[in-house]
Amino acid sequence: MIRLWFAGLIVGLVALVVPTAEAAEGVPLQDIVDATPSGGVVTLDAAVYTGPVTIDKPVTLRGVEGTVIDGEGIGNVIEVNASGVTIEGVVIRNSGDRLDKEHAGVSADDADGLRVVDNVFEDVLFGMFIRSSRDVAVVGNVIGSKDLFVARRGDGIRLWQSSGALIEGNEIGDGRDTVFWFTDDITVRDNSISNGRYGLHFMYSDNAVVEGNLITDNSVGAFLMYSTNLTVRRNTVVDSRGPSGYGLGLKDMDGVEVSGNRFEGNRIGLYLDNSPSRVDMNHTVLNNVFAFNDTGVMFRPSVKRNSFSENAFIDNTEHVSIDGGGQIDENVWTIAGIGNHWSDYAGYDADDDGVGDLPYRLDDLFSDLTDRHPELRFLLGTPAARAIDMAGEAFPNLRPEPKLIDTAPLVSTPDFPEAPSARGEPSRLTVLAASAILLLVAGAIVAAARPRGIGRVA
Repeated sequence: MIRLWFAGLIVGLVALVVPTAEAAEGVPLQDIVDATPSGGVVTLDAAVYTGPVTIDKPVTLRGVEGTVIDGEGIGNVIEVNASGVTIEGVVIRNSGDRLDKEHAGVSADDADGLRVVDNVFEDVLFGMFIRSSRDVAVVGNVIGSKDLFVARRGDGIRLWQSSGALIEGNEIGDGRDTVFWFTDDITVRDNSISNGRYGLHFMYSDNAVVEGNLITDNSVGAFLMYSTNLTVRRNTVVDSRGPSGYGLGLKDMDGVEVSGNRFEGNRIGLYLDNSPSRVDMNHTVLNNVFAFNDTGVMFRPSVKRNSFSENAFIDNTEHVSIDGGGQIDENVWTIAGIGNHWSDYAGYDADDDGVGDLPYRLDDLFSDLTDRHPELRFLLGTPAARAIDMAGEAFPNLRPEPKLIDTAPLVSTPDFPEAPSARGEPSRLTVLAASAILLLVAGAIVAAARPRGIGRVA
């Protein structure tokens, strides 16, 4: 009897420790979706559900903390082929890894009104690939990728011919691009995008609003191409350090507003290539910060009809450059008597109206040489570069025609709209200012403490 009791106890303990076959393999989600009527709500438990799963009718998948949908490395984790579908509050993981098949956490075709809300995407090639689907909402998701070389990853979000979308409050990291092709009338707001190739990439997508996004540590922050009527405001773009390294690039764009943004620590803060392209169009670049970039604003030769006002150019290695040389004299640097702030402005404000009494002229000789011979940028900040500039100052006939003249430079930085802070840390301007103060204090302490006899010649 004792032996039988002991054997039963061992069997019971083993049953507690070893999961059942169904639990080990997960719960097949396709069976649950198939059994749900059109318009129904599937409330998922805190469990692992296995995919892939195809949704071909309007249903809602709603999870709780601990709900996981695992694609088991096969194709798309969730494929949506119907309008009116909602996917909310689940972990979506383990898609296939075939880039030619565009495997994704959520892949959607003809899925008008799709809502993808408050989900976590893990170990997926593409986060979401949405095609031909109007009025989609992608809100509050955390979107990762697979641990692959950046060119082998998929895009965090890709929209194709999916107008009217709202992309809001998502955290997108370690993917390739966030890209919108042939997708009009969309809003991209309050997202955090980091550690990718293109933070944002627009192609042939008109009437979009891009605002309040934090775009950090990408090869290119945002590149907008072949589109019209885009508003880019209150974004923060930091540390775009790829081979081109544009914070914001505009190519063949018309009707763009660039206002209230912060471009800090990029290779090039703003890059302009044939923008605007239409002769009846003028762009306004208003109230932005260009700080600590290698180049604040770079123009392709002969770019025209851009107006700059109330911007702050702070300690860029070059405030403004021309890619390959040429002239940009058909752009405007003062609007209604208000120019821009330049950290190297050497004028004065005798009447104390906030506007310098002398114009700001950008005509240094070395900068002119680097525009025509970019390889010379290697010498920026060296005594050789300073010697060339001094020669231009000493011999005016050597000085080039000015790249720009700001007739009403601002002697202090203007007020700026609130923009997101990089990772919640102090801005680079604040950090550098604090560092400079600490260095001055340390220098003063060392000088005061040094014995008077040391360092003097008897």
